[in-house]
Parts: sequence; C-alpha cells; structure tokens
Amino acid sequence: MVALPPNLPANLQADLITVLEQLPTMEHGKLIRQVLETILRMMGREADRLDWKILNYALLDMEQGFQVFYPYRHVRKVTIFGSARMEPSNPTYQLASQCAHQLAQLGFMVMTGAGGGIMQAGNEGAGPERSFGLNIQLPFEQGANPVMAADPKLIDFKYFFTRKLFFLRESDGLVLFPGGFGTQDEAFESLTLVQTGKADPMPLVLVDSPGERYWHDWDTYIRNNLLERGLISPDDPSIYTIVDNVEDACEEISRFYRVFHSCRYVRGQLVMRLKCGLSAEAIAQLNQEFSDILTEGQIRQSSALPEELKDETSHLPRLVMHFNHRDFGRLHQLIRRLCDVGVQHPETDHPEQK
Repeated sequence: MVALPPNLPANLQADLITVLEQLPTMEHGKLIRQVLETILRMMGREADRLDWKILNYALLDMEQGFQVFYPYRHVRKVTIFGSARMEPSNPTYQLASQCAHQLAQLGFMVMTGAGGGIMQAGNEGAGPERSFGLNIQLPFEQGANPVMAADPKLIDFKYFFTRKLFFLRESDGLVLFPGGFGTQDEAFESLTLVQTGKADPMPLVLVDSPGERYWHDWDTYIRNNLLERGLISPDDPSIYTIVDNVEDACEEISRFYRVFHSCRYVRGQLVMRLKCGLSAEAIAQLNQEFSDILTEGQIRQSSALPEELKDETSHLPRLVMHFNHRDFGRLHQLIRRLCDVGVQHPETDHPEQK
C-alpha cells in the first residue's frame, strides 16, 4: 500500500485509498500509480510554492497537449520552424507557405509555433484544417497568428520545455527555414535528440531559398568546427538534408516513410517496422553495408515479436537487429537505403498514415 502523508485530511485520504484500490483493474493502472506515488512523495517532503507551480503548470501543459493531439495520433505530422520576423513579401516566407501546402496535399498535417513570419506562412500554406499551432505564452509577444487564433488545434504552452516535448513527440519530420536564436535552438535540440536516440529517427530538412546560403554556411560551420575536431561522428551530418526547393523538401520526407514505418526496442533489440517485405538478397545487402552498427548477429527479417502482437502494426514485416545505440547517422542512412532495396513500393499507402 502507498504510504499517504500523515497530514492529509481524512476525506482526502479516503478518496485516495479508493482510487489506489481501483488501479489494478484500470488500463495503464501501473503507470497511473507511479504518477500518484511521485506526487504523494513530494507531499511528504519539503517543497516550496514555486516547485508546486512548476509541477502544476507542466502537468496542465501536457494535459492540454495530450488531449488536442490524441484524435490525430494516426496522422503523420511535419513541423515547420523558422523566423518570426519574416515578412510575407520575403521569398523565404512564400517558399515556406508553398512547402506547407504541398505537404498538406500529400496528406501530412503541419505544426508550427503559431506565431508570425515562417510560422504563419506554414499555417497559411497548410490551411487551418491541416494545421496545429503550438504557441508559447510570452508577455512581450503578440498572440497566435490569424490562421490559428480561434482554432481548437491551437495549444498555448506556459513552458518552452513542454512545448518542445510535443514538437518532437508528435513530429514525423522537421522542415527548417532560416531564423534567429529560436530557430537555431530548435535545430540543434532536434539534432541532439535524434543523434542520441532520445527522438525517433525522422527526416530533418533544412531549406534555403534558391541562391541563398543560410543553411549551407551553417553546414560549413558544422563540418569545419565540429566534424573536423572530432566533436561529432563522421555520419552525423546524415541526420539532416539541405535543399533549395519545395519539391526536394517534400520528396525527402515522403521517401523516408516509403518503406520504413516506425521502430521500437524489444528486449534490447531494435525492431524496425516496414511497409513491405524485403527479399533475401536485399537483407544480405543490408548486412554487408551496415554490419558496423551491430553489436552482434545480423539484421534479420521477422514478423511481429511476441511482445508486439497486440500492437496496431502487428501485421507489418520487421527488421530486427542488435543496434549499437550510437550510430544514428548510419541508422538514417539505412532507412533511406530501404527505398532502394524494397521488394515493392506500396504506392497506394500514403506515407503520412502511421
């Protein structure tokens, strides 16, 4: 039995005991119990008002995010980042709007920070029906852009960290246009989370306007100051792709999911779900090219493992491997390689469907 703080009012103690007794029969009861135990432990220790305010507002942020996104959990989403200061007359603004429109035409939904500039361009291009806005409450900034201002898919976050959590949790791809400190922060945090495996593999596309070198110069900095000094792995730049047109940006995202569906870990093994099976020759080729990312054994094709039989993807074929949990740049290369060796490309399956 969970130890309740001794200073709790009797009626609250009775309510909590009733809830705890019902947990074993509730779906996800074990996880709910762990959440309640954490809060009860905090109640039994010294904590100041600010501690409780942070916990309260973080939970409120997450509650709102979970509620808004749940009905759209099976639709792939692409986040568009970029400067809030970009005017509609700027070619980059127009490029972002065109990119969002084409992504929406492909069936993806588009997420932005709900502000002006590139964020507004993304929501305009996708249209309100295909848009999400993840706004941040700031005392010196205006509210959401006109596209998202009254939309039920607008979420107002109090904290940047909860907002970032949902950007990365819900994103199946990131498209970054030029921007300032905020855009750079979003770019580097996304790269860090993918590089360390804290975010699932996904396409990260950096878009320059034709003739511009914002991301190409950024890439030069990465290679000259990080790669040459050995501060990142040689294959880490494979995590992102630089393009200068909408068609290539959208193709990079669609192609990423043409054969690859998703992945998870089961008993320490990486399980990669596929939209189509691979031939024995293709499996042999993958083992020849990517044996360096394995700690033991080989890449093998499999049906759903016993732990996955209740999963909604249990009908999909799998690749199973002892991945080294380190070479995520190489893992991205493997995912892109699947399109070259796949038995078939299921053209009737939209890549945006999870």
